[in-house]
Parts: sequence; structure tokens; C-alpha cells
Amino acid sequence: MKGRDPGEAHRTATPLELFFDLCFVVAVAQASESLHEALSHGEYASGALRFALVFFTIWWAWMNFTWFASAYDPDDTPYRLAVLVQITGSLVLAAGVGRAFHEGDLLVITLGYVVLRTALATLWLRAGLADPTRRKTTFRFAAGVTVCQLGWVTLLFAPEQARLPGIAVLILAEVLVPVWAQSAGMTPWHPHHIAERYELFTLIVLGESVAAATVAVRGAFDRHHGTGALYTLAAGGLLTAFAMWWLYFTRPAHTLLATTHQAHRRRFPWAYGHYLIFASATAEGAGLAAYADHLTRHHGTSSAGAALAVTVPAAVFLLTVWAVHLRPHQRRAAEGVPFVVTAAGVLLAAWSPQPALVAGVLLGCLVTVVVTVTSRQRA
Repeated sequence: MKGRDPGEAHRTATPLELFFDLCFVVAVAQASESLHEALSHGEYASGALRFALVFFTIWWAWMNFTWFASAYDPDDTPYRLAVLVQITGSLVLAAGVGRAFHEGDLLVITLGYVVLRTALATLWLRAGLADPTRRKTTFRFAAGVTVCQLGWVTLLFAPEQARLPGIAVLILAEVLVPVWAQSAGMTPWHPHHIAERYELFTLIVLGESVAAATVAVRGAFDRHHGTGALYTLAAGGLLTAFAMWWLYFTRPAHTLLATTHQAHRRRFPWAYGHYLIFASATAEGAGLAAYADHLTRHHGTSSAGAALAVTVPAAVFLLTVWAVHLRPHQRRAAEGVPFVVTAAGVLLAAWSPQPALVAGVLLGCLVTVVVTVTSRQRA
């Protein structure tokens, strides 16, 4: 485990990495469903906060393994067994999402995190023993992961009023560990491989969003045998998902990450910014599902609140994709204007009679503009 070659040709995601991602779908689905339930009962602010915290644990566990595997992946038996242990931890984490979200019970989700992070710390120690050039970096990762994990376990015994401040401190500590560790030297991550891994997870969260919305809309149709508002919701939701996919895949990420003299500066904003991309894509499905419930059940929700559950995630996704994924490719500042204007229009769509359809149409128009500008630049 001496480190992979960052310039290795034809480096792609392995079957084990794909299996790892598919198992994380369970946790993503649990977080989406929990947010859907909270929004359906009018718990907009508290539901969004709980979702943001729970989704961080899912995303952070996935991201830590992804960057490690890009740098050190011998694909031998001990490595495979360690990854399978992490997959087990992800499933335990998924089992605890509901309890953490609705009851604030962090026991099961922390247990899953312990399994995940212990296996990861072990892999960092193994990499350090085999790679003396980057030993300081790898040992810093192992130490940082271990200390943060001890903090999460300690938080289980903290008083209720200390939970939220403690979570905030631990999240800050978690995101600083890679910055601190790699200040001692960069791990040999592969730009094309990292870009592909993020692209695949984007497909996963978009797919989960579509699946969550489809199940909810189908249930609404079953209860009411179809209404005009549900048809427009389904059409708007599908158009929004198509536009979100198109906007994300407008530019290849590996060309941005492969710029050698700027890669170190760009990778942290790009990698960390994807938290909002993944979370908003997941939340969009929950918002569409909650709006379908609002149309057919009308329990505990306001029209504006239910509509904002659809438009806010779409606007956040749009702005974040532009800021971290597309803006570095753009040649002129004016190219960002359509994204900002469209995001504002999407937010304002919450006060229209058909918020999902209006948002979808606006995003579709933006896609048309982006495709036109991109085609001219290539010509």
C-alpha cells in the first residue's frame, strides 16, 4: 500500500467502490424519507437542520473513504475485508438515521460511525507503514479520525443541552482533519478517479430524489385517482431532475482537478462544496414528496412552506453547482448571471400556483442557455 500513481491511465471506479456506493444508498434513502416526514408535518426549520446534520455523517463517511481509496487501493484481501467492514458500518449507520432524526438518539448512528471510522483509521495506519514518504500525512489522518471518533462517542454521554454545540464543534474538527493532515504532504489522489466517484454519487442522490418523489406522487394518485395539480407536480419534478443532471454534467470535473498548479487550492472547496450538492439533490426528492402530500392531505402544512420545500433545494443545488463545479471553467463573470437570476426565479416560484412546474421550466431554460454558450465556446 505505497500509494497509487496520480497519473495512472484508465483509472476508473472498482466494483468494490460501486458496491460501497450502493450500500450507502440505504442511508441516503433513510435521510430522504425522514426529511419527507418532517416536511409533511410542517417541521420545516427543525427538519432541515436535522437533515443537514444527519446527512453530514453520511456524506463525510463516504467522502473520507473515497479520497483514501483514490490514493491507496491495492485491492488485496486485507483491503477488501476492511472495506466490507466499512460497508457494514454504513448499514448500521443507516439503521440509526430514523432514531437520530426523529428522537435525537445518536446511539445507533454513532455505533455505525465507530465501525466505519475504526476500519478507515486502520487503513491509514497501514498506508503509513508502507509509504514512508507520506507517513506523517497518513499518521495525521489516522490520529485525527481516531480523536474525532472518540469525541462522537463522548457526545453520547453529554447533557441534552450540550448536544448541538458539541455536534458543531465535532463537525468543525472533522473538516479540519484533512486540511491539517495534508499540510504535511499531499496524498497521491487521482483527478479522473475522484471526478468519476463524485459523478457516480451525484447520480445516486439524483436517482434517490426521483425515486422518493415517484413513490409519493404514485401514492397521491392512488388516493385521489389523479388531479391536475399532481400531473403538473410530476411533470415539474421530472423536468427539474433532468435539468439538475444536465447542469452538473455540463463540464467534466477531472479537467478542473487535473490542473497541477491549482489542484491543491481547488480540491478542498470543490470536495467540501459537494456536501450542498448532494444534500440539496436528496432534499429535492423529499420536498417533492412533501408537496404531493400537501396537495392530497393538507395536514399541518402551509402552501408557501410546502412550495419552498421544492424550490429551496433546487436553488441551492443550482447555485452550488455553479459556484464549485462550473464557475472555475467560465471565462467571463457575466456567464454566472443566468445562474443567479434563475436561482432567484426558482425561489420566487414558491409563490406561483404550480411551483414545481415553474421551477422545472426555469431550470430547463437555463440548460438551454448553458448548452448554447458551451456549443459556441467549443466552436
